[in-house]
Amino acid sequence: MPARKKSSSRSRGRKYGKAASKSVESAVRREKSGTLRSGKGGKGGKVKSRKQAIAIGLSEARKKGAKVPSKEAA
Repeated sequence: MPARKKSSSRSRGRKYGKAASKSVESAVRREKSGTLRSGKGGKGGKVKSRKQAIAIGLSEARKKGAKVPSKEAA
């Protein structure tokens, strides 16, 4: 019987928590309705891309303390 290959030292848990996905979902919804704005305190321009909305959602989740990898690891 061949030996099993060890995939990696990291366990295969969830990368993002439930709270993080809810925050991203909310940000994408706000982007679609046109109310999501970039910049500190929402003082910037209107968010135009879906990727931007996801990044803002993850950032908000990070501030709330949800399970989100740091920017370097993501």
